[in-house]
Amino acid sequence: MEGGRILLAISLLALAFSFSTASDPSHLQDFCVAIKDAENGVFVNGKFCKDPKSVIAEDFSFSGLHMPGNTSNQQGSKVTPANVEQIPGLNTLGISLARIDYAPYGLNPPHTHPRASEILVVLEGKLYVGFVTSNPDHSLIAKVLYPGDVFIFPVGLIHFQFNIGKTNAVAFAGLSSQNPGVITIADAVFGSKPSINPDVLAKAFLLDKNAVTYVQSRF
Repeated sequence: MEGGRILLAISLLALAFSFSTASDPSHLQDFCVAIKDAENGVFVNGKFCKDPKSVIAEDFSFSGLHMPGNTSNQQGSKVTPANVEQIPGLNTLGISLARIDYAPYGLNPPHTHPRASEILVVLEGKLYVGFVTSNPDHSLIAKVLYPGDVFIFPVGLIHFQFNIGKTNAVAFAGLSSQNPGVITIADAVFGSKPSINPDVLAKAFLLDKNAVTYVQSRF
């Protein structure tokens, strides 16, 4: 049953991306399997290409998305990516995938993907999801999703998913980049190394400086 739901989710995501234009640059060959070793390689779109004569099926496959992620953390969520780092054959193809697991009331906290739009499909549970539009409106676009529901997060916008149910939740996300990147807002702002001057954050967030230093100490 679990395998069937995962297959359905991946099929829906693949179909959605087949009708879209990937955000990564177009490639000029069948594929460019990424390798870390520069010897005898050609540098394309952030990675060196493997000799096509040496390509194998494993370069285009990844196993593990059927396994629940460990949600025993402060946020109660776990993202399991399947991007170019896990599937070298994704290099230059402009797509990637992720599984997100949520404990009851688990949160995938507000974050952005600087290089990709995202399409999310819920397999299990009930998620409150949304994104915020850019300046000056800051409009919240949000709703509750149920199994089989799909939601879009436009590229670069802050978005989140929150499990509002009493049971575990699972979702799959397709992203329009081989390496979408992620910036978790709280981690970046309050957990930067070295720390941002508390006076800056106090003024930006309209907070007392002591409140800022306390929040920074939690990261």
